[in-house]
Amino acid sequence: MATSAVAEGQQSLNGIISDPQSKDLTDLPTELLEHILCFPVLKNVDICNVSCCCKRLHDVCHERGKVWGHQYKLRWPRLQRFYRQNECCDWLREYKTRHRVGIQIRRTVESISKRFFTEVPCVGQVLGDSFAEIESLGMPEHFCEDELLFILNSDKSKSLTLKYYAKKILYFLRQQNILRSLKTFLEQPAEQQSALEGAILVDQYCNPLAEVTLNSVSAQLDEIAEKVKKMLKIKNSSHPSLRIAQGDCFVVEDFELQRQVVCALNSVLYEQLQYKGNESDYYNPLNSYIHQVLLRRTGIPISLSVLYMTLAHKLGVQVEPVNFPNHFLLRWCQKQRGSEDIYDYVYIDAFGKGKQLTAKECEYLIGHQVTADYYSAISTTEVLLRMVGNLLNIGKRGEGNEKSYQLLRDSLDLYLTINPDNVQYLLLQARLYFHLGIWPEKVLDILQHIQALDPSQHGAVGYLVQHTLEHIQHKKHPATPEVKKRSAAEHVEVQYSVGLIMKHKRSGYNCVIYGWDPKCTMSQEWITTMRVHQLSSGANQPFYNVLVQDGTCRYAAQENLEPHSAPLEIGHPEVGRYFSEFANDHYFANEELQTRYPEDMVETLATVQDLYHRLTPGSGTQDQAPATDQNNQQAMAM
Repeated sequence: MATSAVAEGQQSLNGIISDPQSKDLTDLPTELLEHILCFPVLKNVDICNVSCCCKRLHDVCHERGKVWGHQYKLRWPRLQRFYRQNECCDWLREYKTRHRVGIQIRRTVESISKRFFTEVPCVGQVLGDSFAEIESLGMPEHFCEDELLFILNSDKSKSLTLKYYAKKILYFLRQQNILRSLKTFLEQPAEQQSALEGAILVDQYCNPLAEVTLNSVSAQLDEIAEKVKKMLKIKNSSHPSLRIAQGDCFVVEDFELQRQVVCALNSVLYEQLQYKGNESDYYNPLNSYIHQVLLRRTGIPISLSVLYMTLAHKLGVQVEPVNFPNHFLLRWCQKQRGSEDIYDYVYIDAFGKGKQLTAKECEYLIGHQVTADYYSAISTTEVLLRMVGNLLNIGKRGEGNEKSYQLLRDSLDLYLTINPDNVQYLLLQARLYFHLGIWPEKVLDILQHIQALDPSQHGAVGYLVQHTLEHIQHKKHPATPEVKKRSAAEHVEVQYSVGLIMKHKRSGYNCVIYGWDPKCTMSQEWITTMRVHQLSSGANQPFYNVLVQDGTCRYAAQENLEPHSAPLEIGHPEVGRYFSEFANDHYFANEELQTRYPEDMVETLATVQDLYHRLTPGSGTQDQAPATDQNNQQAMAM
């Protein structure tokens, strides 16, 4: 479009609103009118008003035209990838549908805090009913996800409770989609299943909020394969692997040519790129996630083996996964392909920088002999079970916090999707849900399935059924939450209030208060273990529930806390469950927390104002009170 025409359109912009029936305006060419009506300052309301003025402008703003298409893409830019370029679409209908979905999603998310505030803050418990509500909308799923992302990406310090539950719904929503993809993957013929794709599905399920895709991981591996080809070209410029294009299925038959590929692969992967086994932090779950292995260039035997095997296949060398006990390996045939003789293979230790082992040396690796069965190649499904089994074991080794419980839940979901009749893990799943107090109806379904598979489990099943039914009855008559007023006589010693950002005098950690008791309410065993008696006031003083910067929840004695002289945001995943906003120097309690501590926010504001006046230039900070506790290594009460 000519510059003069654009300038003319810009001069006419104000006329659209002030006098849309102006003869000069309606006489403009359609293309110029569309350009004017696509200016960013015009919103959907403006377009609606303009289109109602006259038939000419109504026609320009028709539902399939450029104007509503521009409004749609301007308002929801992330959704553009779901449409083909220049696609003819009823943009007005899409706009209205997306707008309606946004209102309904937001309404659902806002309602969750009121319904679930007193429940255990686990994804499944919070979202079972809410996910069903979202599905019942019958709206395109990508619209729902886009609205949740819109909520999460809004002002960082505001709408914290809304974001907290939006994040949990998005987590749950994506996990359900990934499970469906995994089931579809498992239905494919075994020869069509890729260990890399399966490993990525495991990664995605455990990290549903991370942007992990098969395409992005494959692109990174293609880059590594190209580096190997450059190395290979130096050694043998006519090597057949150099002619393999991305996506080609080609096998190098000559053993010497295969050896050249393996040598080049080891050189690039372990010397040039410095990939290595993570010996110092072996049980970190990040070692099992493919996108993290690529990012951190470290992993455990099975994750590094999946990468090594994928790269070898891209370069024409067939290596196979071996489910060796305690140390996952790959095998590379040195004789006729398909040989059953374990001594016809070299075994590659991807964790050990690609070291090549004989069958006997593999036994030295683990310190004991094994039968020939352990040297056999396994299927992709068995690779995934081993990978998920590792995550399960890490979850069971965890510290009993929400992070380890979530890993245990996720890995159990994956394992039982792959192998749904494993009685041992079904029972573990039922016990986990029972322990967490979540999904009692699902627990009963699991127990019924266990009883059908293995009647000998009737003892354990019967116990869990009885107590689960009691839990269901208890949920029908929930206890009224306790309301704590600071003005009550028994609370006179409580100095601090919810929302205050505190510093621990001895441990130095930063935290925010989300609850308090006038006296320690923990068991005598806990009090003894935490050495509460070493405090000057012992258990006979107020104790505070605090969210700590490191992601833990602690119960701290009043004498060990002081208001932070330079308040800062607390990066705890549960902050949004209790607070709606970070107000620069304190947190503002959400409606549910204020109901339980109705007088605390006034006290919090007074404390913050007093602290501000004491810390104004020239006044200095107060001296810290001397620490009274002697042993605070565990930092739960101290």
